[in-house]
Amino acid sequence: MKLLQSSPQRKKTPDIAVYLLPYIAALRPKQWTKNLIVFAAPLFAFSINLQSFLSSLLAFVLFCCTSSSFYLFNDIVDMESDRQHPIKCHRPIAAGLVSIAAALGMALLLLCSAIVIGWIKSPGLGAALTCYALVQFAYNKKLKRTVILDIVAIATGFVLRACGGAAATNIVLSNWFLLCTAMLALFLGVEKRKAELRLTVKGGKARAVLKRYSLSLLSRMENIVTTCAIMTYAIWSSGPTFGGASTPWMLLTLPFVLYGIFRYQLLSDPDEIARRSALVSGQTERPEEVLLTDLPILFTVLSWVVTVFMILLLKIHGVIK
Repeated sequence: MKLLQSSPQRKKTPDIAVYLLPYIAALRPKQWTKNLIVFAAPLFAFSINLQSFLSSLLAFVLFCCTSSSFYLFNDIVDMESDRQHPIKCHRPIAAGLVSIAAALGMALLLLCSAIVIGWIKSPGLGAALTCYALVQFAYNKKLKRTVILDIVAIATGFVLRACGGAAATNIVLSNWFLLCTAMLALFLGVEKRKAELRLTVKGGKARAVLKRYSLSLLSRMENIVTTCAIMTYAIWSSGPTFGGASTPWMLLTLPFVLYGIFRYQLLSDPDEIARRSALVSGQTERPEEVLLTDLPILFTVLSWVVTVFMILLLKIHGVIK
């Protein structure tokens, strides 16, 4: 009798989990990795302690809430077109797993809560979140269909995340750090458009703005921002003499940045994509997706972090200046 009475209760947990999964998926948690840049400010400033970590973590959560709110808004607006798309039709709102009313309520709650908490925590963080929300609104409304400005809007979002992380931890950012962040963000934006344009050539559904781009144009843009990103990072890592890092020993991390950028370019090269596609039964892989699963890049990022922490420890103990 006890077994019969307890069995319905055991089924409630998986039922609740299955019910919540579409709502969680609608927030696009895979995209939250973009918000990890809020931790860059304390890391680059060598201000690594429990308080700065918790403040950065709060900024990370608030930017995740803000970005997810706009994913919900965007999916509501594009619901009909997404239903005609072979992949986007599986999104929870387009598939009818999450109602428009529920999605709208979630979006408003996440957006308003994040901005209010941001302003309470720090005026700088609140301003960064507000500006980020305005950029996202402008991007979804107009800029994503405006050539060049669409990439600038994507890069601006990353810079605002970095500024938000700095404001949350009361860190004053170096100009070289901001320039380097902007150049790397532009680099990722260009690579994103290149990947989308190649998929369009192969028969995928095109963004409207892609009609104004060509692979040759994007390649020229990529060369410029790549050079600028490497130069600004090199100047920043040269130390306080150039208004950069607090120690010139950060130059030891430059090889990791160089390899990471070059590896990313390799993954986005058409010939390399063709080779990788042949290994996975003809499926084309996007560079921004490979970035999260490519072992050499993951190892490079880990090596960069370890090197930064080693430099920090040596500096704290007075071994280096």
